[in-house]
Amino acid sequence: MITTERLRLRPLTETDVNVDWWVRLHADEEVKRFVGGYTREQAAARLRDIQQQWTRRGHGLCAVTLRSTGETIGRCGLHWWEDFGETEIGWTFARAHWGQGYATEAAQAVLAWGFGSLELTQITAMIHHGNTASSAVARRLGFTPLREDSVLNRPCTVYALARDDHPSPDRH
Repeated sequence: MITTERLRLRPLTETDVNVDWWVRLHADEEVKRFVGGYTREQAAARLRDIQQQWTRRGHGLCAVTLRSTGETIGRCGLHWWEDFGETEIGWTFARAHWGQGYATEAAQAVLAWGFGSLELTQITAMIHHGNTASSAVARRLGFTPLREDSVLNRPCTVYALARDDHPSPDRH
């Protein structure tokens, strides 16, 4: 569990499909434009994969909830891409919660965890073309463009941030 001033992040598991928030999050046209949508069965398979990544790698995607209400408002966390040999940070939030700094706040906490206790040396952010809001979050976090690539058969810009370039309160 990661806690910030306004948010709580906890590992996603396949039981999250039972509350349907995952399917609803990805059903919004503006959200799925960049990250795709899921049927309930696809969501169950994806959440199983996320849970297995937690078991195998000790990290994965998290559900993000508001500390004030307990409402689940999105997801943020780390994902290992075997094809790229890279650990990616990702964030997706319900449209009602856009523009409130939640993606930046959650991602800052995930980066501190990834570069801190997980001792990762680099984290990428794979952002589909046209997703200007996520590109702005990545830049705000200190990411810089690394390369152009394709993820899930869609063009994207891969941003990167090295541990040495990440400001961390526990490093002097």
